Amino acid sequence: MNANPTFPVDTDMPTQHSALSQWLKKRRWFLIFVALPTLLAMLYYGLIASDIYVSESRFVIKSPDQKRGQTSTLANLVQTTGLSGGQEQTNEVLTYVRSRDALKALEKNVDVKDKFATSQADMLSRFPLPFSDNSFESLFKYYGKRVDALMDTEAGTAVIKVEAFTPQDAYIINRQLLDLSEALVNRLNERARTKGIVEAQRQVDLATQRARNSRISLAQYRNAKSLIDPEKQAVGVLEISNSMIGERAALQAQLDIMQRLTPNNPSIPAMRDRIKAISVQISSQDSRIVGTGSGIASQLGGYENLLVEQEFATESLTSANAALVQARAEAQRQQFYLERVVDPNTPDTPLLPKRFINILIVFAASLCLYFIVWMFAIGILEHAPED
Repeated sequence: MNANPTFPVDTDMPTQHSALSQWLKKRRWFLIFVALPTLLAMLYYGLIASDIYVSESRFVIKSPDQKRGQTSTLANLVQTTGLSGGQEQTNEVLTYVRSRDALKALEKNVDVKDKFATSQADMLSRFPLPFSDNSFESLFKYYGKRVDALMDTEAGTAVIKVEAFTPQDAYIINRQLLDLSEALVNRLNERARTKGIVEAQRQVDLATQRARNSRISLAQYRNAKSLIDPEKQAVGVLEISNSMIGERAALQAQLDIMQRLTPNNPSIPAMRDRIKAISVQISSQDSRIVGTGSGIASQLGGYENLLVEQEFATESLTSANAALVQARAEAQRQQFYLERVVDPNTPDTPLLPKRFINILIVFAASLCLYFIVWMFAIGILEHAPED
């Protein structure tokens, strides 16, 4: 009987370890480029990634001009042209929501940094992100990833989407952004109204000054020329001259008769003197009208120019005052207003991250990278010189 019995030895174990190591070595690049990233993605999205809640609101910007009926008159046609639907204002609001100014205004009422840096978020999602600091610029970049403002062309509405790590935070930020957007529209309205009134008032001031200058110039001209109304004065002078011409003609006829019938009449010299005096007066009156230096006719041109300027300035002042009244009436009503189509909601369930889809994306991207590297390596080996 053998005192040292022998036990069976498992000679397959070294073979199995060798086969496993060879299999791993053969597929090491696939494991590094595909299996490992996919495993890490499964661990992160399956166990670590925090839930993200999305709050959405929708709005449109309208103008009261949209409710006016279309008529065939040219004035209404001009009024109905342009962006009466508020498209330009909508783009301005969406740009504002995505801007630094909106973030600064938001921080005054909501502690945005604290809500994005909550402990409920995982370290790869919360603010500040890895390799980032705690500055406002970093916060703005993070804000751009969590807040989106866009135009839904199919529905014709503007959309504000806010991502946060709790439903309440997403709702609060979205509601505050919507309030800020409405305040911006009101400021744009106020700016437009103020600009219209200021411009209309400036035109009134210019027209008033022009009318005042025209009146002063006309008064100075009258004082300098000793004329009140050259046209009326010229008519009066002509009437006087015509009456004297008639009187002279009658005296001349009487003188002719006397010289023919009673040539020795002692009143003939006196009548001749009277006719001569009347002729002098007629010449004097004519010189008042057509005199080269001081005649009314020479002064009438300058007077008419000043009078036309005064009338035009008065009409301009009347038109400017009417425009000012219209601008003030226009300012009494709101030009554009923000109408909330969908108020900010408090999400019930998290919409992000899309865990399964993100894992598939990581797997597909890793697989594509693996095949690219594999094909590149094959190409190099095929063209390598053989030793």
